[in-house]
Amino acid sequence: MAFYRFDPAMALRLESVLDELDAQGRPGLRNSLGLTWIRYADANPEAGDGLGVSWNHQKPIYPASVVKLFYAVAAEQWLQRDLIPDNDELERALREMIADSSNDATGLVLDLLTGTTSGPMLHGEGWLMWQRQRHLVNEWLETLVWPELELVNCCQKTWGDGPFGREKAFYGHDNANRNALTTAGTARMLEAVMTGAVVSPPACRRLRALLQRSLDPDQRRADPENQVDGFLGEGLPDGVKLWSKAGWMSQARHDAAWWQVPDQPPMLLVVFSSGPDHAKDEQLLPALASALSAFSG
Repeated sequence: MAFYRFDPAMALRLESVLDELDAQGRPGLRNSLGLTWIRYADANPEAGDGLGVSWNHQKPIYPASVVKLFYAVAAEQWLQRDLIPDNDELERALREMIADSSNDATGLVLDLLTGTTSGPMLHGEGWLMWQRQRHLVNEWLETLVWPELELVNCCQKTWGDGPFGREKAFYGHDNANRNALTTAGTARMLEAVMTGAVVSPPACRRLRALLQRSLDPDQRRADPENQVDGFLGEGLPDGVKLWSKAGWMSQARHDAAWWQVPDQPPMLLVVFSSGPDHAKDEQLLPALASALSAFSG
């Protein structure tokens, strides 16, 4: 059962938008897209209060940097349990992992979460223990008992040039063990953060501060990697506040976004688009956000 109520009017609108985008030169768009779209009736909704629709929402897809949202939530859970030290360096790593999407910062965060480090190949019991520890985030996600998380895999660092040594071996044959998320699982996690429904309300407030994006044109021009231009935020109307985490690499362009006009009900949209053509398509996600944000039911 979905964590939102299905809305047939939203489904019709989504079908129409996907038809339009396909006709604009994106043949077969539906085959390379995962999407979860939720809107709310209250300006301060609780988790599970949304109306929504999805497409390929339970299909596991390589999430690129969107996985960093999950690592940030896990870090707050570990801090609450006193499993990792709370210090300035961790705060800096979390900020740069989410705000700037730093892969180096992500490596430190995952090392702290799992008690592992990168390096040359390991063997024997040491290698088996290393692999077990690297699944600690997955084990925590299982304790949430969210059906949307049943097919996810959050155990790998994010890379610029790719993994080496024990990290490469951990990816497995044909990269079978690489990270995987669904748009449904990502949407539920983002909703939980935005409504204070995971870890604790103070933890969610800290996470929301990391996720907030500026739509100011001057600030965006000053930061070419702002996670707005080329992503969902670029297609939003003036006056909205945006919280998001984007992911982009040669084979993917993804975004998970929550936006809200002050004192108005918010909207949530998670889009995973896969394949080299979509990775280079800087207009697809803004076009989806623009069309769906205008829906009024």
